[in-house]
Amino acid sequence: MSPRLSTPSKNASLKKSAVRKVAPIFAALGDETRLRLVAILCAGGAMSIAQLTSGTEITRQAVTKHLHVLADAGMVHHIKVGRERLWEFEPTQLEEARRSLEVIGQQWDKALNKLKMAVES
Repeated sequence: MSPRLSTPSKNASLKKSAVRKVAPIFAALGDETRLRLVAILCAGGAMSIAQLTSGTEITRQAVTKHLHVLADAGMVHHIKVGRERLWEFEPTQLEEARRSLEVIGQQWDKALNKLKMAVES
């Protein structure tokens, strides 16, 4: 039995736009170094590149590139303090990603309940 293809509804386009909105967040967090940087910034507040690279083997240039990817995804931003840039975590985008995962989880729950009902009947 092949699945029926339906034409996209208005709701489907809204879902598509929501996915398009959070995809850069998941792409940015898909890298181990960027995920570590987010965790550090969440725990430690605003930090400079020197602080973020202290005690690691990663170069300042590499951290800067990773921070720019995170900034493009809206997950971090920098503030200037004198001649130094301090990078801060921006929780809004992560909350948006969390909400998207919650919706996906609810869809899975519904699908699993339908499967359970079909198997039990």
